[in-house]
Amino acid sequence: MSAKPRHVQRALQERVEIVPYDPAWPARFEEEAARLRAQLPAELIGRIEHFGSTAVPGLAAKPIIDLLVEVRSMADVVQRIAPILKRQGYEFFWRDRERGLPGIAYAWFIRRDAAGRRTHHIHCLEPGSSEWARLLFRDYLRAHPEAVREYGALKQRIAAEHPDDRVAYAKAKTRFVRTAMEAARRELSRPDRT
Repeated sequence: MSAKPRHVQRALQERVEIVPYDPAWPARFEEEAARLRAQLPAELIGRIEHFGSTAVPGLAAKPIIDLLVEVRSMADVVQRIAPILKRQGYEFFWRDRERGLPGIAYAWFIRRDAAGRRTHHIHCLEPGSSEWARLLFRDYLRAHPEAVREYGALKQRIAAEHPDDRVAYAKAKTRFVRTAMEAARRELSRPDRT
């Protein structure tokens, strides 16, 4: 097995920091969405969504704005989008079908500030990707303040347990996320849902 590229090693080893909710996060999302629309050819991208913890009012989070960007194809990301964003200083990450998420290729970017701190994650998804379900989790949290409190406390605890291991941090959230997604799907399927 070959060694991971330096930017991948760096990303995996960066400290996990959880901070209180910042009401400026939605505006930072809007600014980044506008920046992406200005930089990328319009025919290559569709909707852009704010997701992740910074998209949930009141939720403690890593101070990194997550965006889901709809792309025509992963080939467009590699051949046309990545060169544009890399020239602007974004770091490009690619997971192929074999080592990435089940059944899909996955592309994303990290944007950093002048001090090298992550400010944004840009996740590129094709229109039919199962990963759009991440919005269901966001919307469930927005509608359930008790889940926000529980999730925020969990994230703070596991960030303290795994401050320098982003993979372990992410894995430790899996059970909560799975349970919330199941509850969200049950709510969506209720016949009395308005």
